[in-house]
Amino acid sequence: MHGKVCWNELNTWTPDQAKTYYAQLFGWSFEEMPTPDGEAPYWVAVKDGEQVAGIFTLKSPDFDGMPSHWFTYFAVEDMKQAIAENTAAGGKVFREPFDIPNVGTMAVIRDSTGAGLALMQAKSD
Repeated sequence: MHGKVCWNELNTWTPDQAKTYYAQLFGWSFEEMPTPDGEAPYWVAVKDGEQVAGIFTLKSPDFDGMPSHWFTYFAVEDMKQAIAENTAAGGKVFREPFDIPNVGTMAVIRDSTGAGLALMQAKSD
């Protein structure tokens, strides 16, 4: 799985509007997932019984000025090695690796062109 796209997430200020839109466009339904901070829920989009994407709610002041956008996660087998390889290839670490309970370890990086992406080392398959 190393290097494969493993998740896509819509980061938006208006999750209810997004849920309505994607339900109409793709026939997605949504399951609410609690978040560690207990604030805005995380929504998992489901199609034909399979999880297909997530919706993350942007909140002020952490994300002020950031427009809604799709964000891509790539699977890595070894987070520490992937971070080192990113840096060696001219990338930067935007957010150091952190654990997501029952999911795995995530880091937010920028590639050598400045594009943002996430790395995900899953807790399990």
